[in-house]
Amino acid sequence: MTLASRLAVVALASLLATGTAFAQTAAPAAKTDAAATTDKKAPKEHSAESLECSKQADAKGLHGKERKKFRSDCIKTAKAGMAAPAAADKK
Repeated sequence: MTLASRLAVVALASLLATGTAFAQTAAPAAKTDAAATTDKKAPKEHSAESLECSKQADAKGLHGKERKKFRSDCIKTAKAGMAAPAAADKK
């Protein structure tokens, strides 16, 4: 065997040996639907006052800052209205 053929065999063997070192690893398993839903935040439960104020804002056709301000004032008024009878019962 000549020197050139020996070098060719060594080079080929080293390429085959190092090829596995650079091989891609397996992709991680995809999350199942159950696991994906537990990662997301659960939707908040809305109070009756909040839902009623949203309906009123929809009826008025409010959007953006006007809707936010209306709902804020509406919810405060509704909660204050609910607190007033409770305070009157304690007297």
